[in-house]
Amino acid sequence: MRSVRVFEEAWPLHTPFVIARGSRSEAKVVVVELEQDGVKGVGECTPYPRYGESIASVMAQIVALGEQLEKGLTREALAGVLPAGAARNAVDCALWDLEARLANTTVPAMLNLSLEKTVVTAQTVVIGTPEQMAASAKALAESGAQLLKVKLDDHLITERMVAIRAAAPDATLIVDANESWHGDGLAARCQLLADLKVAMLEQPLPATDDSALENFIHPLPICADESCHTRESLPALRGRYDMVNIKLDKTGGLTEALALAEEARAQGFERMLGCMLCTSRAITAALPLTPQVKFADLDGPTWLAVDAEPALHFSTGELHL
Repeated sequence: MRSVRVFEEAWPLHTPFVIARGSRSEAKVVVVELEQDGVKGVGECTPYPRYGESIASVMAQIVALGEQLEKGLTREALAGVLPAGAARNAVDCALWDLEARLANTTVPAMLNLSLEKTVVTAQTVVIGTPEQMAASAKALAESGAQLLKVKLDDHLITERMVAIRAAAPDATLIVDANESWHGDGLAARCQLLADLKVAMLEQPLPATDDSALENFIHPLPICADESCHTRESLPALRGRYDMVNIKLDKTGGLTEALALAEEARAQGFERMLGCMLCTSRAITAALPLTPQVKFADLDGPTWLAVDAEPALHFSTGELHL
């Protein structure tokens, strides 16, 4: 028999995290601990209101599985009893972690993966005035960040991006609009970004209204985030997006994330690995995907005032394993 523990945590941020959807000052996560034969496996998720999730709803989903988990519910069976999303992610990752620890190994080793010692990760530049964003980009670049992820809303796009590029002339820039743009004017904005040598644009339009991307000729790659959750999302993305952002909180854990990455590759999509605001536990669970992706955006824990232990080791723009 396994024992199951489910609890919530709130991790204060050292700096407010501001995107098109609003501002956050803490990361609220749900943690699942599964213990068997004296060995403990841990999984973490970040419920996301954009997808109709809350701490309470996610905990209720997991608690309802308590008896099945105690009796040995498998990862394979889990997908049949929980939908993709944060709740399934926490359970799935706890099951992976438990299985690896019971076998006295690691999840990457179970998958026959050898991870690089250093992973380049995006560092996020949150929304502010053009001057604030340029100063942030400059400081990150001077501290060693090679890849900057710029958050934008529907305002001051030219002013912000010109200032950021001037402040960080050598950095690779990717831009995330978090669904805040509209079809009108999209072509001109894409051309602006291309002229500034931006490497990729992420989710410019709402997931429910991205038909304007159908056969839209664009001068830089466009990545699906809110429009891509699992393998079932892929057919609707063809002809609209070049890349998909894989996040365990969307896929419902590592099991589906690995399958999504493989199917996306087979269908010709580039892959990106993303995260929510989270602790090192959530990033550790996603590490097996790092060899498959063009961009890794794993800076969630770097926004925390204090990280969970054992914490991963980050320097500016890099994750050291």
